[in-house]
Amino acid sequence: MENNFKDNGNHKELVKTFEYQLKNNSLGYLPLESFEDIIDFYLEKNQYKSALKACNIAIDRFPFSTELKLDKAQILSNLGHYEKALELLDAAEIIQPNDVEILMLRGLIYSLMGESQNAVDTYQKALDFSENKDEIYFNIGMSFQTSGDYKDAIENYKKALEFNVNNENVLYELAYCLDVTGELQGSIEFYNKFIDRDPYSQYGWYNLGIVFNKLGKYQDAIDAYEYAIAIDDSFASAYFNLGNTYISVDNYPKALDAYKKTIEIEGNSAETSVCLGNTYEKMEHYDLAIKYYQKAIKLDSFNDEAWFGVGVCLNSQDKWYESIHFLNKALKLDPENPEYWIAVAETEYKLGNIVSSIDAWEEACVLEPSNKDIWLKWSQIFYEQGDFEKAIEIIFRGIEEMPENSELYYRSTAYLIAAGRYKEAFNYLENALILNFENHTVLLEFFPKLQTQKALFKIIDQYRKENF
Repeated sequence: MENNFKDNGNHKELVKTFEYQLKNNSLGYLPLESFEDIIDFYLEKNQYKSALKACNIAIDRFPFSTELKLDKAQILSNLGHYEKALELLDAAEIIQPNDVEILMLRGLIYSLMGESQNAVDTYQKALDFSENKDEIYFNIGMSFQTSGDYKDAIENYKKALEFNVNNENVLYELAYCLDVTGELQGSIEFYNKFIDRDPYSQYGWYNLGIVFNKLGKYQDAIDAYEYAIAIDDSFASAYFNLGNTYISVDNYPKALDAYKKTIEIEGNSAETSVCLGNTYEKMEHYDLAIKYYQKAIKLDSFNDEAWFGVGVCLNSQDKWYESIHFLNKALKLDPENPEYWIAVAETEYKLGNIVSSIDAWEEACVLEPSNKDIWLKWSQIFYEQGDFEKAIEIIFRGIEEMPENSELYYRSTAYLIAAGRYKEAFNYLENALILNFENHTVLLEFFPKLQTQKALFKIIDQYRKENF
């Protein structure tokens, strides 16, 4: 019977044979190693219930296996059965006290339960028995980070780097915590210290690049990523981030090269295809942009950015009917994105679907009330329809949300003039001029008739002479 389970490295066939014999109640002898392969297969597929079933059968046959108890505890924690998982670890610890794997899994479960201090205490106990101290300190840092204690998280991430300066996960999380606490600028010296210790640390240079990028020091970021790539020319993440930084400085050809190199190293991905599409879009090469966005959709049909990208490119080509399908798909995938609602609102208006456009603007303003363009464009629909009172109502709502925005006051002046409410119009014009005198050109541009412009300019010029 054992020969039936020979998988020669093909775990899929092993599992298929296991499931067949289990179904027919003909399961014979199976080595511990094969059970572990079957359990690993299920775990990789996130088939936790099947993994648990296999694990229970294995434990019945190998009751003293600590590895199987650890596997079962891991599966139970994945299923959210934390207390049962801890009970299993208690049993495993009796057999193998102070086992690092047991302590690490126990700490992880405490973290998942929200018991950060218990997790930290467990990990600290593991420090006495583990050679990989950077991983222990990393987990301690993650426990503090999960509970919002970024200061202690930073301290432990730094301890982890003292043992392994090239621990990529530590460097990444450290950069995140430094960003959250506003300590990025001060961290440059810290990273430079580690690079001085090991100038050939590609991860050190890479994370220094991340810090520079977040600080807006793009050329320094580019240099740091280039150093990381010089050390390891197969460092895909460095190429990818290099591409993002080149986008920030509008160097699109260089960004394309970096993204294509990323694909060359690690294969195509939806994320990188979206970045390529976005770059070609910025270069106004819309057909190429659509090509890469569609590649991203094939790789991941739930990638809302790819659907949105196609819609935006079609809009740029005045293909409104084709565009709305892609924009609505992006919106369905991420209905909380105000940018998507804005694009749908503008496209529906272009199609002559006024009611649908108004509904979309309403949703957009709920999600992003601090965006002046939403109030300006939404109200203008009613203005163009001749419904001046509704246009005034909406722009007043915008002023309530953004009382310091001069453009909203200038626009309210225009609508009030159109409605014949001149006294109110001049009051709002005065407020607009107080907030930002130089911005009065937006009002003049709103009225193309020279006669109206002259009348307004006289009022504005009089205000200038009296106040400046």
